[in-house]
Amino acid sequence: MRIDIITCQPELLASPFAHSIVRRAQDKGLVEIHLHQLRDKALNKHGQIDDAVFGGGAGMVLRPEPIAAWIDELRAARPYEAIVYLTPDGGTLRQPLCNRLSLLSNLILLCGHYKGVDQRIRDEYVTHEISVGDYVLSGGELAAAVLVDAVVRLLPGVLGNEESALADSFQDDLLAPPLYTRPAEWRGRIVPEILLSGNTPKIEEWRHEQALARTQERRPDLLA
Repeated sequence: MRIDIITCQPELLASPFAHSIVRRAQDKGLVEIHLHQLRDKALNKHGQIDDAVFGGGAGMVLRPEPIAAWIDELRAARPYEAIVYLTPDGGTLRQPLCNRLSLLSNLILLCGHYKGVDQRIRDEYVTHEISVGDYVLSGGELAAAVLVDAVVRLLPGVLGNEESALADSFQDDLLAPPLYTRPAEWRGRIVPEILLSGNTPKIEEWRHEQALARTQERRPDLLA
C-alpha cells in the first residue's frame, strides 16, 4: 500500500509514523507513506496557500490551486482508488471503513487547515470525507495519523498475529471482552476460572457473552 498525505504541517506527522507498528510496517515494505508539503505548490514567493472567505466571515480557507496541483501530480504517476479529506463534517470513521480502505493499493489523504478547503476541491477530487469524532482539531494531521494507524495495522504481515486484528473491538460490532494475563491472582483479584480451564469452546462462549454484555452496557447503539 502507498499512502500520500497532502498537508501544510508535515512535521506533525513525522513522529507518529516513525515509531511502533506503522514504522515496522514501513520497514517491512508493507506500506509507503509520503508526506507532501502543500506550500511547495504555493501561489507566490510568500508561500500563500489560503485566502479570505467569499461572502465574509472569520477565518481563512485553503485555496484550490495548490491542492489541485499536488493531486494532479500524484495522479499522473499512478491511479488512486480513494482521495480522503479529513474534516469534522465528514462521516464518522468506523472499523468497516478502515477494513475497506486497507484493501486499497494507493490512497491520498488531504489534511484541512484553518476553516478547511475550498468546496470545489471536495466536489472535483474527494471520494471520502472522514471525521474522527464530533469535535474540531486545528488541522487534519492528527486525524490523518489516526486513520493511517487504523488502516495499516490491518495489512497482512503487519501484526505478529494477524488474528489479533480480527478480535479487536468493532470488528463484529461488539466491544472486546475483558482480557487477563499472568499472574492468576493479583491483589486479591482472581482471573475467571473458565479462562484457566483449557476448554476452548467454553472460553469462546464466555468471551462472546462478556462482549455482548459490555457492548450492551457501554455502546448499545452498536447492537441496534
